[in-house]
Amino acid sequence: MRKGAKAAVIGGVFAIMVGGAGYGAYNVVTAVTGSGGSSTAGAPSPRRTGPPTADEIKDVSQKFLAAWAKSDPDSASHYTNNAEAALSGLNGWHDDAHITQTTLTAEAPSGAQVPFKVKATVSFEGKKKTLSYDSSLKVVRGLNTGRALVDWQAAVVHPDMRRGDTLVTGEASAPPIEAVDRAGNVLTKEKYPSLGPILDQLREKYGDTAGGRAGVETYIQRESEDAGTKTLLTLVKGKVGALRTTLSATAQAAAERAVKSFDESSVVAVQPSTGQVLAVANHRQDGFNAAFQGEQAPGSTMKVITTAMLIDNGVASVNSPAPCPDTATWQSQTFHNLPGMKANEGASLADSFARSCNTAFVKLIDEKPLTDESLTREAQDRFGLGQDNWKTGIASADGKIPPSGGPDRAANAIGQGQIQMNPLNMASVTATAKTGVFRQPVIVPRSLDDREIATARGLAPSTAAQLRQMMYRTATIGTAAQVMAGLGPDIGAKTGSAEVTGQTKSNSWFTGYRGDVAAAAVTEEGGHGGDAAGPIVAAVLRAGS
Repeated sequence: MRKGAKAAVIGGVFAIMVGGAGYGAYNVVTAVTGSGGSSTAGAPSPRRTGPPTADEIKDVSQKFLAAWAKSDPDSASHYTNNAEAALSGLNGWHDDAHITQTTLTAEAPSGAQVPFKVKATVSFEGKKKTLSYDSSLKVVRGLNTGRALVDWQAAVVHPDMRRGDTLVTGEASAPPIEAVDRAGNVLTKEKYPSLGPILDQLREKYGDTAGGRAGVETYIQRESEDAGTKTLLTLVKGKVGALRTTLSATAQAAAERAVKSFDESSVVAVQPSTGQVLAVANHRQDGFNAAFQGEQAPGSTMKVITTAMLIDNGVASVNSPAPCPDTATWQSQTFHNLPGMKANEGASLADSFARSCNTAFVKLIDEKPLTDESLTREAQDRFGLGQDNWKTGIASADGKIPPSGGPDRAANAIGQGQIQMNPLNMASVTATAKTGVFRQPVIVPRSLDDREIATARGLAPSTAAQLRQMMYRTATIGTAAQVMAGLGPDIGAKTGSAEVTGQTKSNSWFTGYRGDVAAAAVTEEGGHGGDAAGPIVAAVLRAGS
């Protein structure tokens, strides 16, 4: 943990300038550090309904910012729709973040959103520096009172803060690091934006052993220690330590470019021969590392594991019959294929895999000796999934494949139901299919801390060979052929589209390999697997390692 105090912030000598369209003359409010006064939010206005008016937005935002300026969190909190949370969030700016002077400049509102600029002086143990950033607040109608109120979020204090985060100035808990890729190239969040939160986690976990020395900083302390911290300002520089990762600057650059083409996208690339993570990138509004920590239905990419289960239990093989009817019913639930898919009663398993026929797999999951636990055992024993024991070097989830009865047994087989995965998991599944060996993915070498990583039996040579044959077919003449064109000859792929309640479009999933690189991606509401996730994976595979 950081050695500074841990409380969320607001207070100090404060000048607030409110101006711009809709605000009229500009207003300046100042307060002496620690003064605050005893002003209150005033008597409640008569109950009103509908969106706040421009005058209400102006009035409440000015009063909130003015109370904040006076280091009067009690008054400021009463201009919000969650006074208790706001009071907690607004306490401590002077004492814990060591802010001694701040200027807030409100800009022209955009509807109910009021952006403002923050310029603060941080003073700590004789050192002073200026912290500047942009933030914003939103004015809403109070549900119970009808008053116009500031919609309280931690991001009002700083846009990178989330619920439970705190702002602190003090000695860093970990020295700064200079992370490098497998070839010694320096990795920075400026050059590789997706790595920002990952580098924060790596610093928190390995900074003490990387040869550096801690400095003094103003930083966001995340609610979860596993998430690391985010440095906003450095008052005293520490000594930088060197940390080697498994990443490839070439693959990382390709991943960063690829995800930018599709909103709410994530991708991971791993090296099948070693399990080393070559790239991880996210393009998401919330900044969450869904590539490593996401938990979503993977759609038909799950059929890689389901097919291995069928082969290992003697139910089917690459050339055995796997008819693809228009519908299939399992325990009162009827399953369909993607729109436009023609039935093929004479299909083999390879045919139905390459076309991603749902009904073929639903019809096969009731064959003996399969049980409700068979898919779970296959995922755990052969692919190393679903046991919550992966130690990649940063926070990660290793999938959920619970034993399921009833209709979910069939739904799980096609990557719906209760199955939860992320691109890291599916890239690992593909790597296991490629080599037949499960190697738990890592983003820093195991030798760095001698951590115990997950193990699994892997696949029988015959099972792996059949999976490669079917994934090659999918990549050359099946649903992935258009995306994978030109990447041969050592290629394989599987497409997926996952239906999500409340979404009009399915999530796009795609996983594939080329030589000694395996990658998987998801794009929320991206449609079919080849529409969004497929081009992302293909771009990463094309870049290589």
